[in-house]
Amino acid sequence: DVHPLLVLSPREFNVRTGIVIGLPMTTARYNETNPFAIRFVGPKGAVSYILGHQPKSFDWRARAAKPHPWKQVTEETFVLACETLNQIILIGS
Repeated sequence: DVHPLLVLSPREFNVRTGIVIGLPMTTARYNETNPFAIRFVGPKGAVSYILGHQPKSFDWRARAAKPHPWKQVTEETFVLACETLNQIILIGS
C-alpha cells in the first residue's frame, strides 16, 4: 500500500534513526477547502495536497520505503508546508 509523504526531517536524522518525519500527501479533492492542505501541481499536472495538520513518523527501513516518483516539491511548496505545520506546533513562539 503506497502512502506518499513529504519528508521534513533531514537525511542525516533519517539515516541515523531509520525514522522519517513528514506530512502525508493525497489527491483527494475534498481537501480543496481544508485550510491546512497545501495545494500543488505535480509534474504531469496532477493536483495534489500536502496535509499540513497531520505530521507522521515511521520506520522507513521496516516499511521498505522508496522515494516518490516526483522526487521532491518546489522549495516554495516545502517552505509553505513547514509554515503551515508551524501554525499548529508554534516553534519559536
